[in-house]
Formats: sequence, C-alpha cells, structure tokens
Amino acid sequence: MTVEEIISVLAMQEEILQFNHFTNEDAWALGTLLVAESKRLDVDTAVEIRLNNGYTVFKYAGNGTTLNNAVWMDKMFAAVRRMEKSTMLLYSELKRNGESMEEIGLDEKEYSCLGGGFPIRVEEVGVIGVIMVTNQSHFLNHDIIIKALSRYLHVDEVPRIRAL
Repeated sequence: MTVEEIISVLAMQEEILQFNHFTNEDAWALGTLLVAESKRLDVDTAVEIRLNNGYTVFKYAGNGTTLNNAVWMDKMFAAVRRMEKSTMLLYSELKRNGESMEEIGLDEKEYSCLGGGFPIRVEEVGVIGVIMVTNQSHFLNHDIIIKALSRYLHVDEVPRIRAL
C-alpha cells in the first residue's frame, strides 16, 4: 500500500467507527473488548479510555507494562485531543508530507504520533475522548483498537492496514 492508500483507509476507519452515544458503560464494555483482543493475540498491553476533560473511564495495565506506557498514553491523548484524528493517521500524514511534529506545532515532549491513539467520535457531536493502546508496535496497537471497535459497534467491513 502507498502512503496515500493508507491515509485513505485510516480516514475511512475514523468515518465508519463512530458512536451514536458514548457512556461510561460503553467505555467499560469497549475496554474489556480491547483487553480481550490483546489476550487473544497473546500480547501484553496497557489500555486506557479517557474523555476530553481528562477523566479516565477505563484503564488496564498488563503485567508487562510500566510507567513508561502511561507516559506514552498521555502523549497520545494530547495528540488525538488536539488534532481530532488517530495517531496513526497523524503519523501517516506527516510521513507523506515529509514533516515533523515540531513543524506542525506539536512538541515531542508533550505529543506522540505513534499508532495507538484513536478518537471517540460521537455522530453530530464530534470527538469526545480517546482510546489508547500501548506496549506493542504502533501498527499492532492501532489494529487492536480497530478490531475491538468494529466488534463493539457491530461493523463487519472495516478496511485495515498491516504496516507502513
């Protein structure tokens, strides 16, 4: 796949995987699916769902995770909240344009564009929070989110990417 094709797939994922509402109960059910998908793949992850106001409504830390994972999730949260797109889409757009995060005004000490952050977008409302998965490659972190979101939202046909 070309970077343009990947960007197109990522944009479609964000368009397709929207909620008509999102509650703390949704966060619990989705978070549980994210953890189950990680375990199904036999990988250890940290998972967090955080609302834009900073309130964490779901959090899981696998045995192989550390405080470093929490730092990465803070950076992913900041990037998705500010840019209102997944960190994987941001990464791909920067790669296509030959730009760095600094060039678009994002300090690498505060923001991350590595895959694993995905916007919680409510139809006719906008982005209200962020789903984060970390501790694996950023491609796998992103794919775990896509698989779990697809299952939770009962969407069978969601295009996926494998690697950039």
